[in-house]
Amino acid sequence: MTAQILLIDEDAAERRSMKAAIEAHGHTVHLADAVHAGIELFRRHGDTIGLVLIDAGSTDGLDPTVIPLLGQINPAVPVIVSTAEGATETALNAVRAGAFDFLVKPITQERLIGAIESALKIHRTSLQGCTPRRARSGSVSFSDVVAASAAMSRVVELGRRAAQSMIPVMLEGEAGVGKELVARAIHAASDRSARPFVPVNCNAISPSLIEEVLFGNEQLPGKVMEADGGTLFIEEISELPPAGQSRLLEIAQTGEIHRGAQQRPAKANVRLILATNKDLIEEVKAGRFREDLYYRLNVFPITIASLRRRKEDIPHLIRAFVERFSLEQRLPRTLQVDPSALALLTSFDWPGNTRQLENAIFRAVVLADGTSLRELDFPQIAAQVSSHRGSAIGIDQHPAVPEQSPIAKVQAALAERAAAFSGSYSTPSTGFGGAAQGNVIVSTDEAGNVRKLAEIEEELIRFALKFYRGQMSQVARKLGIGRSTLYRKLKDYGIDPDDPQRDAA
Repeated sequence: MTAQILLIDEDAAERRSMKAAIEAHGHTVHLADAVHAGIELFRRHGDTIGLVLIDAGSTDGLDPTVIPLLGQINPAVPVIVSTAEGATETALNAVRAGAFDFLVKPITQERLIGAIESALKIHRTSLQGCTPRRARSGSVSFSDVVAASAAMSRVVELGRRAAQSMIPVMLEGEAGVGKELVARAIHAASDRSARPFVPVNCNAISPSLIEEVLFGNEQLPGKVMEADGGTLFIEEISELPPAGQSRLLEIAQTGEIHRGAQQRPAKANVRLILATNKDLIEEVKAGRFREDLYYRLNVFPITIASLRRRKEDIPHLIRAFVERFSLEQRLPRTLQVDPSALALLTSFDWPGNTRQLENAIFRAVVLADGTSLRELDFPQIAAQVSSHRGSAIGIDQHPAVPEQSPIAKVQAALAERAAAFSGSYSTPSTGFGGAAQGNVIVSTDEAGNVRKLAEIEEELIRFALKFYRGQMSQVARKLGIGRSTLYRKLKDYGIDPDDPQRDAA
């Protein structure tokens, strides 16, 4: 199927050769010789372009804001980044920023077209209404919030309390942790659930337009009036300009809004839920946020921890996303998740939090060939995990290995990791017929009773030894204990650190 592709590359020769290769496969190519020109072109034709291919080999490298900016213009369009050999960190940073894939020069035609076709499949799926959602647009309850961890259980508990009152709620946390999902759950549990829930992201609107979008004018009602009787959710409140802060303070203090110089104030019957990924106290100290507004809005703060701080939630989120996307893709049955893939995804720190995990699962489900998701279905994540572990191990661990290019190291580490997990992954004994799979530790026995703490601790230590391949410093650090404590526990449980499964019951 013919698609329109935007190619951004400063090198004229590269532009010509890649344009010829792509057009030979029936696609139309739009060319830009600079990033700013490409962004402007994308603004004008973002509704028709199906893919952006951008070169990161310019003199200054790839601006880290470029990929998020393209996502703001049209989040459904995938971005592929091409890099020079050896620019592994640039490629991985691009993936962290939201790039669909990266290509390392020199790029074979087969690799180029393969990456393009995979990305276009994602785009076509998005056009059919199956794009991953940052928050479900329909009714959301607290039962939709995955809360296996103590941190998220606390968020749900506070959210339920907040739903019973009209006081402003401030949701704090990094981008992508699920602040809008929690806001929607609070709204749905409140007595305003039958009225509108209106979200506004201050970071996605031009500063010159935010005030008009929020508060309206003589002709337009604005989001505040649109949310009349319901909930107004303002995301990234720290980005609200000073004039907008003054008008929001007026609403918080008087419950009224002025929309024009000649109009009488109107009643602003809205419940305010705010969200921020910045420390607002620091913004107040820096003079960027009004102190009086801060104290008006920060009445009921709820902090949502980053995903790397609540890894217990990751397996549950994975299964929920896989089930949802399998259903949306109309697959005959829900895809399974191999233990190796589950271990890989749980070991990753997810700098983009739940949103990044959701997008990774969406991509894997759309491109899946079989009945299960494997570690190899997450190549970008595997490359980043392998790269991190390679740097953590240190050069002295492999003195006899010849020097490789950085990208070769990533590929070799990925192959090594895939080989280590595939087929030979054995789960620790659970004490009742091996019911645990992958990195899932079962908390109850066959009778439904909670297992002894010592049993679970032993199982976790065995898993950590296997997962970190006997690197004792790494195991101790990840378990949050000292090395001497770790060695004492190994002795207590009779665990051989060279083979943590040897003496397993």
